[in-house]
Amino acid sequence: MRVFLVRHADAAPGEPDELRRLTPEGRDQARAVGERLAARGIRPGIVLTSPLLRARETGDAIAGELACASEPSDSLAPGATATGVQAAVAGRGEIVVVVGHQPDCGQIAAELGDGTEPSFPPAGVVELHLAD
Repeated sequence: MRVFLVRHADAAPGEPDELRRLTPEGRDQARAVGERLAARGIRPGIVLTSPLLRARETGDAIAGELACASEPSDSLAPGATATGVQAAVAGRGEIVVVVGHQPDCGQIAAELGDGTEPSFPPAGVVELHLAD
């Protein structure tokens, strides 16, 4: 299974945290992620997101470019773990896009990848290969 782990795009500061929206730049970043994946022929069955607004907006923009559905998952909320990601993507197809938060994305990528924690700027993407 191929999992594309994405940090949500640039979000505006504010409170409450769960209602922070993407900035105009963030919306452009999210669409660009979808465009890059589409240009590579990536066709996920679904885009799974954290339930927080900025992650849902990122996922919706990516899904729009990839012509697939976007769905929030509580297991991808801040504090998400590698085990939670594995459970969320299980049975969701051969290719899944997952949108989450930092520092979770870096930690998850390290645990499910080669052990190295990658840099994860807003709208950063890491491809992971998981056993089915």
